[in-house]
Amino acid sequence: MSAFNSGDAAALGKVGVLFGGRSAERDVSIMSGNGVHAALQSKGIDAHLFDTGERSIADLAAQEFDRVFIALHGRFGEDGSLQGALEQLGIPYTGSGVMACAIGMDKIYTKMIWLMRGLPTPRYASLDAGTDLAQVVAQLGLPLIVKPPHEGSSMGITKVRAAAELKPAYDVAAGFDEVVLAEEFVSGRELTVAVLGRGAQARALPIVEIVAPGGNYDYQNKYFTDDTKYFCPAQLDEATSAEVSRLAVEAYRAIDCEGWGRVDVLLRASDNKPFLIEVNTSPGMTSHSLVPMAARALGISYEDLCVEIVRSARLKMAQGQG
Repeated sequence: MSAFNSGDAAALGKVGVLFGGRSAERDVSIMSGNGVHAALQSKGIDAHLFDTGERSIADLAAQEFDRVFIALHGRFGEDGSLQGALEQLGIPYTGSGVMACAIGMDKIYTKMIWLMRGLPTPRYASLDAGTDLAQVVAQLGLPLIVKPPHEGSSMGITKVRAAAELKPAYDVAAGFDEVVLAEEFVSGRELTVAVLGRGAQARALPIVEIVAPGGNYDYQNKYFTDDTKYFCPAQLDEATSAEVSRLAVEAYRAIDCEGWGRVDVLLRASDNKPFLIEVNTSPGMTSHSLVPMAARALGISYEDLCVEIVRSARLKMAQGQG
């Protein structure tokens, strides 16, 4: 990273840190936003918190921010809707553009694009109220993972071990989304890869391996306990590490992500084959978050990471996407 000084801080102008929001991940976003805000201020940047869950778009326009750091997770912040408003307002913003955010927020459409690009992801089925659940079990086998396609932070996810459990699992996920994702269960190691940059310059940070209690990396174990173990860089052989990183960058590029993101990968125990699970276009920036952890493994501090991300803020539509 290039050196950062007071002149650089002044050049960034008035920076809004958009956090909070109205999604099920509001509490996580508040933690992320407070961390980012403190980091930017520590570098002399004129940073201001702005809670999109409590304040309007009109109020956002009135702040006259020169750029914004999006520290929102989930609906209304990571799904392209806010990005579209910022394009209309002409306010440069961090992270991916409207299309990439909208696709990345929908796990089903993400998988469709990955499969069209020949990228490995577990077999799946889309479920709605009229789906023949017995046919889904016959098609995908057991166990299954059932999840709402538009939620993060493990919201609404159930592991289905028996056919009789599929309907209750569907009902849980359907509380978040009308259409639900059922996915073949891949038994193996849980990895995640942070990616920075865009296009040909996109680069993977060191791989993180997650070892959660009982293999259950749920909301509590992600953010509020110290029982989950993280290994960064993950202890992988050189060829596997290179392949996982390559796939993560390809997955990120496939939906036109930029700025920063995180791609989750499962490494199947039986043959060490990697499978892409999902992409996060606005990853967490809490004390337990994985992108800052990966950056630290390269000697990039949390503060410097926030600076690199905010410096990359731009309007995407004005310059064309892709």
